Amino acid sequence: MRVTVLYFAAVRDLVGKSEEAIELAPGVRAIDALARSLEERHPVLAGRLGQVRFAVNEELVSLDHALSEGDVVAVIPPVAGGSDRAPSKQRVGIRSEPLSIDAVMELVRHPSAGALALFLGTVRDHNAGRVVTALEYSAYESMAIAEMARIVDELEAEIPVVRLAAHHRIGELAIGDAAIVCAASSPHRDEAFRAGRLLIDRIKERVPIWKREKGPDGSWWVGWEDARCTPGHHHGHDHE
Repeated sequence: MRVTVLYFAAVRDLVGKSEEAIELAPGVRAIDALARSLEERHPVLAGRLGQVRFAVNEELVSLDHALSEGDVVAVIPPVAGGSDRAPSKQRVGIRSEPLSIDAVMELVRHPSAGALALFLGTVRDHNAGRVVTALEYSAYESMAIAEMARIVDELEAEIPVVRLAAHHRIGELAIGDAAIVCAASSPHRDEAFRAGRLLIDRIKERVPIWKREKGPDGSWWVGWEDARCTPGHHHGHDHE
């Protein structure tokens, strides 16, 4: 897949060009993957793209926006009079591919941040006395992203010195895989620790993401213990 990338202002000066056509590698299908690819292509951008926004075909998009053949992607640095803080919807995401800790951390890095707290939730091999061999996460994706962004906005209003980001994975995960990455930055560690804990707690309480545990005894939806069923199996009566 081929896209055109436009660079402006400080980013243009860093890379030494105003645009380039890029043939994307297999697996690069979304803006966040393109950002990582640009950092590899132009090492001078490493650690800087957390401060920019991206537009596709002249519309601002989130990091999980899917790219298409022929798209024109603009890398938008902070504008005059604006903030270097990306909108909350660009700092949260639902991912079907393995999560990148570095990508989430870059979303909250900035020169005034002296502390960065990271929470990494991984799949463990047991729960409530049962053996777990895998987890399956599913989500109401558009609502999940909107609710995660609302939580980020709330917490940044409650604790104004922090900057937050979170990515959650969906699909089937093996033992040890990362299910969620949350990052919080602030000038000092106390606020980063507190905001990070509140962020993961509120995501678990409010965001429409469901978890099915799988093990030798079958599978079950966490939080709904009587829903011990496998795909294709229906409780109750069938309707003709």
